[in-house]
Amino acid sequence: MNDADRLCRDPAIRWVVGGKAPMDRAASASQMGRFETEWLARPENLAALADLPGQWVDAVHQRRPPRTIVLDMDSSESPTYGEQEGSAYNGHFGCTCYHPLFVFNQLGDLERCALRPGNVHSADGWRAVLEPVVARYRGTVKRLYYRGDAAFANPEIYEFLEAEGIGYAIRLPANRVLQDKIGHLLKRPVGRPPQEVRRYYSSFSYRAGSWNQPRRVVAKVEWHPGELYPRVGFIVTNLVRPAERVVAFYNHRGTCEQYIKEGKGAIKWTRLSCRSFAANAVRLQLHALAYNLGNFMRTLAMPKTAEPWSLTSLREKLIKIGAKVVSHGRYVTFQMAEVAAPRQMFAEILSLIARLRAPPDLA
Repeated sequence: MNDADRLCRDPAIRWVVGGKAPMDRAASASQMGRFETEWLARPENLAALADLPGQWVDAVHQRRPPRTIVLDMDSSESPTYGEQEGSAYNGHFGCTCYHPLFVFNQLGDLERCALRPGNVHSADGWRAVLEPVVARYRGTVKRLYYRGDAAFANPEIYEFLEAEGIGYAIRLPANRVLQDKIGHLLKRPVGRPPQEVRRYYSSFSYRAGSWNQPRRVVAKVEWHPGELYPRVGFIVTNLVRPAERVVAFYNHRGTCEQYIKEGKGAIKWTRLSCRSFAANAVRLQLHALAYNLGNFMRTLAMPKTAEPWSLTSLREKLIKIGAKVVSHGRYVTFQMAEVAAPRQMFAEILSLIARLRAPPDLA
């Protein structure tokens, strides 16, 4: 929105937009603003926007069908600095903010997201976000898994996942009963303190008062050099793999936090400055689409030499790089420097993009 007046005259953007834009100009800031805050903010259009990331992910999966999908759910904060509708102080994050909820898969694709008021619990509205994602994968993938932190340690979530046949690993807040179960591991080892980290694992059955049945809990105890007390963590799970492998599987949930950081840094999806809540919800969904475009680019159309690139690197080295535009009677040439993207790499990227095009219909 802030760059619309400049981009509507940008030659590359005008050619991407197509239609009359190459010979005139694309939409102005005022036109984009009305489209975003008046048309897209309507309930039916906002609902369609919320479904669009999943539809894009399904289209990508037609190119690379997955056998296993791992869903990571997490919340984050989007700080606000004005009178935005629905913003509120959140004691956990220590700021006035919105509190959006995200679901990613293991490839970094954003499956679905939702904007929420700033003072709701981290798991508030989980069903409205998770259930449509699960419904899309129902019967289409061989194995479906779910990971969540302690905010999602909710018996309603366990029951939903078990009814859908989904394997899960969810962090469980510690309590006295759980610690008593592993009391033998909480005693300091005999002898001199070790110079390396020592890890111990345990698995047992546990039933909280609000649970409808006993469930498996995996515990990990770590003794670190120079620390008086051990670091203890509990995971509730329905997986049957060994305790150490359950912990290793859960620990990969940290990549979800990295994806959120990339969304904040590269896509700037915390810029929710509209006055109405619906308009800011639209803006978050548009940022989600932009994030997925960047992640699809990174996972489908980047050569091996660019594997370490983050979304910020991709944006700065490939998307926002300067170029000289030379217009001819029948074509336009973009002359780019090889500082960020060498000629060979750029040629490989164009080749990978060309392979993504649908084959011609010969019927």
